[in-house]
Amino acid sequence: MHYVKLGNTGLDVSRICLGCMSFGIGERGQFPWALNVENSRPMIKKALDVGINFFDTANLYSVGTSEEITGRALAEFADRDEIVLATKVFFRTREGANGAGLSRKAIMSEIAEHYGDLIGQNGRTAPIFSRMGTRGRADELSASAA
Repeated sequence: MHYVKLGNTGLDVSRICLGCMSFGIGERGQFPWALNVENSRPMIKKALDVGINFFDTANLYSVGTSEEITGRALAEFADRDEIVLATKVFFRTREGANGAGLSRKAIMSEIAEHYGDLIGQNGRTAPIFSRMGTRGRADELSASAA
């Protein structure tokens, strides 16, 4: 596998990124064709086995279940320091006043809050914040998007 620097982040990523929109619970959200946990995990494992270290998902995909499946599989199969995980936030994922947007209450995702290396706003081309990893960074994410 060939790796390149991701912009000026200092991160080395595989030239192939595995898009994870196809992973999720089909009954939840707008993608009834999504692959469930059982069918998603072998694809994620194979990607790692061939050297892919760059994964992309979004809290919108299958109402967050893509992030859950991807995050759990990567936690089991990968060395966290060797992978780069990108996610996107913004669109409504639940009912209520805070079910959409860029606030911590709207994001509410393990990946975005604790593990995402690149967090972007759906509909934008540049990441809002890179190298997420500690609590409190979601507040910075919200402030930077205002």
